[in-house]
Amino acid sequence: MNDTDPIDLEKYAKEGKKPPKAERYRIRIDKLHYVVEVPSMTGRELLELAEKTPVDRYSISEKIHGGAPVKIGLNDVADFTKPGVERFRTLPLDQTEGEAALRREFVLPPEDLATLERLGYPWETILVGKAQWLLIHDYPIPAGYKPRVASLAFNIPTLYPDAQIDMVNFNPPLAPTGKQTIRKLTNRELDGKTWQQWSRHRTGENPWRPGIDDLEAHLELVDYWLRRELPGVGEQAA
Repeated sequence: MNDTDPIDLEKYAKEGKKPPKAERYRIRIDKLHYVVEVPSMTGRELLELAEKTPVDRYSISEKIHGGAPVKIGLNDVADFTKPGVERFRTLPLDQTEGEAALRREFVLPPEDLATLERLGYPWETILVGKAQWLLIHDYPIPAGYKPRVASLAFNIPTLYPDAQIDMVNFNPPLAPTGKQTIRKLTNRELDGKTWQQWSRHRTGENPWRPGIDDLEAHLELVDYWLRRELPGVGEQAA
């Protein structure tokens, strides 16, 4: 490598090497690469570099090779000489008209963001201590239950997507419209509300498949649990 060549963070991270101190670094933000002449930048500076302004309408995280993204605050410093820093990812902090901004406190994988965008429901990512939670609002519930719209909450493991999403939580709680009962329910306090936790898990015959299963697959499983709990609900008129 020529002394004037920039240190490519993504290349060093994938090779498991610690980036040396250098005059220039090649960093990736979203899909674009930038060459900078400093060994570190704040979250604010990274967002300005990527032309994500006003910066308070965006969040940014650093992706550590082999690990989960870590949020960088506007005044936090991203050290380019730290081992494993592969790239940076921005996320717009959307705001619904007349409502508080939906929270984006940690970053989901691109595949999950695409799923949420396609579905079109309001959603939030929140941190409760060290626990990561995804909240999906205004989710339609099939006929046979009341209410017909609810919020869903999922605990997102730190090692996700290698580690599985498990169970589902509803707010408000669901109840059958008929005489049936829903089994294996418990209450969970989360985000100042009481959620109805459904203790439903994958089986040994249907384990989580890293690299294949994701949020979309788990939502399909949730829809299956709803239909299975009350046989025939999927055949009722909406």
